[in-house]
Amino acid sequence: MRVNAISVSCLIMTLLLPFAAKSQLKKSYTKHVNTFIGTAPLTDPKILGYELPEGWRSWAGLTFPGSSLPNAMVQLSPMTEYGSGAGYEYEDDTIYGFTHTNKGHWNLCNIPVLPLSKPGQSFGSKFSHARETASPAFYQVYLDDYNVNVSLTSTLRCGYHKYEYKDNTDRQILFDLAKANNQISNWSIEQAGPYAVKGFQQTGEKIFFYAVLNTEIKQIKKQDEGKKDGFAIVHLKNDKNRIVELKIGISFVSAENARQNLLAEIGTKSFKQIHKEGVQKWEKLLGTINVKGGTKKQKTMFYSSLYRSFLWPALRSDVNMEFADAKGKISKANFDYYTEPSLWDTYRNKDVLLGLISPDVTLNVIKSMKDVGDKTGFIPTFFHGDHGASSITGAYLRGIDNFDVKNTYKLLLRNATVTGGARPHLEEYIKKGFISDPDVKDPHVETKANAGVSKTLEYAYDDYSLAQLAKRLKDTANYNLLMARSKNYKNVFDKSTRFMRGKLANGEWIQNFDPQYPYYEYMYREANAWQVSFYVPHDMKGLIELYGGPSAFESKLYSLFTVPWNPNHIARNVESMIGQYCHGNQPDHEAPFSYHFIGKPEKSQKIIDTILNTLYGIGDEGLALCGMDDAGEMSSWYVFASLGLYPFSATDPEYIVTVPLFKQIKWNTSSGKKLIISRKGKSRKLTSITVDGRKNEGYFIPHDVFKTGARVKIFTN
Repeated sequence: MRVNAISVSCLIMTLLLPFAAKSQLKKSYTKHVNTFIGTAPLTDPKILGYELPEGWRSWAGLTFPGSSLPNAMVQLSPMTEYGSGAGYEYEDDTIYGFTHTNKGHWNLCNIPVLPLSKPGQSFGSKFSHARETASPAFYQVYLDDYNVNVSLTSTLRCGYHKYEYKDNTDRQILFDLAKANNQISNWSIEQAGPYAVKGFQQTGEKIFFYAVLNTEIKQIKKQDEGKKDGFAIVHLKNDKNRIVELKIGISFVSAENARQNLLAEIGTKSFKQIHKEGVQKWEKLLGTINVKGGTKKQKTMFYSSLYRSFLWPALRSDVNMEFADAKGKISKANFDYYTEPSLWDTYRNKDVLLGLISPDVTLNVIKSMKDVGDKTGFIPTFFHGDHGASSITGAYLRGIDNFDVKNTYKLLLRNATVTGGARPHLEEYIKKGFISDPDVKDPHVETKANAGVSKTLEYAYDDYSLAQLAKRLKDTANYNLLMARSKNYKNVFDKSTRFMRGKLANGEWIQNFDPQYPYYEYMYREANAWQVSFYVPHDMKGLIELYGGPSAFESKLYSLFTVPWNPNHIARNVESMIGQYCHGNQPDHEAPFSYHFIGKPEKSQKIIDTILNTLYGIGDEGLALCGMDDAGEMSSWYVFASLGLYPFSATDPEYIVTVPLFKQIKWNTSSGKKLIISRKGKSRKLTSITVDGRKNEGYFIPHDVFKTGARVKIFTN
């Protein structure tokens, strides 16, 4: 029997962890978080748009339920299937280990550890959701095959395991170091004293660990150390400790740094203390926003989404401030070094949310990106586009400016002007104003090509974003150049079909054109023509003119949400449809707000409400999402849309207003002010907006409301 994890959490915690049950009573925000949301499979063909082919699991959710602090180095979570998006899939019944890094992105899941009581050549234990619970900074499960109750909590750079064995004899711990979600090229483990082990796991980089036990080590047995089928088992001496505790520090620099991380962050603190500190950190972050009204499910979805928005990017520097830089060399800085954001996904909304709630993290992320640029010559990009321009400029225009702005700008300018660096096909883009694709006679979903339409549209927006920074820095020449290039979206708009359409190198339209067919990277990236044809967030007025004016634009937009999806068009990364609109992937996430630009916000609201109420928390247990969370982008969309403010153009310091799900929102801003958003009226039809009692012209409010505080009232009829 599968039981919703939230509904049984208090009972399980009372039986297994009395102290945790007591602390639960004091929580006010973390109690709304269900960390299992996004771990269950999405199977409903009415939502997906098609029947899943046999053997397929949709790319929905891909989240992990384990313990982590905001933007931490360690994400300590159960592993039920290697090679899966986040390592944990709710429908599975076997746990193979507990890993210490995660992103939900088919990589990481490093340093797998598993307590054993009857080991064999095949490792893993059955478990049930009835004996499993999780909450921010905590995870617990009973391993049926080994009769071990496992509890996990964590700090920024360390994991804390607690194993309650049924029998005190022949207790063992597996370090399954040949496995991860990356391919392992080498690994090692050795004893570091009577109670400690240390070692590393190597993927493209080395991940070091140093672990201390409260029980003396008898011996370590290794099989094929360093090889892909090897493993190590730590055998413990028999003693009176009924509960085995393993405290483990992680570092991307050295085992010694991992040891220092462990001493600094855990030291002699108890499991209870570390768990309490973790809950307090989440309470502080989640308590930034207090919502009133809404259903129980909406509150759960809101705070779970807010939680999920703050797990990535991840810390990479140690307590001594050392880190492995972009060239693999050990460096040291006076700021916390972070991984690169998942920019193709998160620039749209998540990076903005991070800056609003954790501006110090955003500042250090920008400094980290500049450090990469200093070492490589270019600000890093992620997957597609050059959206560091938007994230960095957007943060700067919102007041996060305590970094080397001029030299960061110079690096971003290199991205936009120097070929062979951050932007593929830049030479053609500069010369022609568009990026072409080859003539493919029989293109299919996985056709590999240039994604020329998507790149042209995204580079045009990136140029606009960088132009805003150029303007602020009074670089008039580059401002004018970049603003002219920001109009390049017009070069891929085909007036005869009224779609953004692929071009051949000679400028002719690609003839083999089906606007409904989803491609991975032919003309479009993870999208079809419908899904990219409304993406001009910096110049919606110009886009509307291309379509022939407001009426023609409205007609086309209506078709986006009503033309039925062809169930024969199956692409794992293009799923969850409202007509041709795909909320299960990012390329068209701005489209639902587009009716605002022709003065019909009520039509946007209808689509937004459908998404909020039907495409999040899906299924009988409410644990499925309509698409891959993508390092928090899907969650951040929910957070903003449910609050009634969305960064339609993430670069610009303003927010489009919609009708919030909640009656009242109190936001404690990072400037120490209060932003209070309230909804007046019974309908979902937006009629007017006031800011501090004054009528707001248009549908946007400025970022100043976060700086000075404000009372925003959203009126409906």
